Amino acid sequence: QVQLVESGGGLVQPGGSLRLSCAASGSISRIGVMGWYRQAPGKQRELVATITASGNTNYADSVKGRFTISRDNVKKIVYLPMNSLKPEDTAVYYCNAAVEQWDKSLRTFWGQGTQVTVSS
Repeated sequence: QVQLVESGGGLVQPGGSLRLSCAASGSISRIGVMGWYRQAPGKQRELVATITASGNTNYADSVKGRFTISRDNVKKIVYLPMNSLKPEDTAVYYCNAAVEQWDKSLRTFWGQGTQVTVSS
């Protein structure tokens, strides 16, 4: 099996910063696209940012210029430093990864989520 474990969430004031991390472990041969999604209360889960194994990135318009996704392919960790946080960034943030396992099966895995609350 594969596990994705997020960390780094918390409570921060508007304009503040947080850095999310997500570590993948388990039966992993190769990881393709990794990404961050978020879900606010009463809303659908939405894409925040994704990054391919070669480093190509994609961002939601609402976070461009404030969030930067990166990854360490050796450590199997994806990061999301978040700056200039706004109250509307408040949500549960989920890590996502497309994983090829040792048995050659390809599946998408999700982390358990980490709460980010932006409030004064």
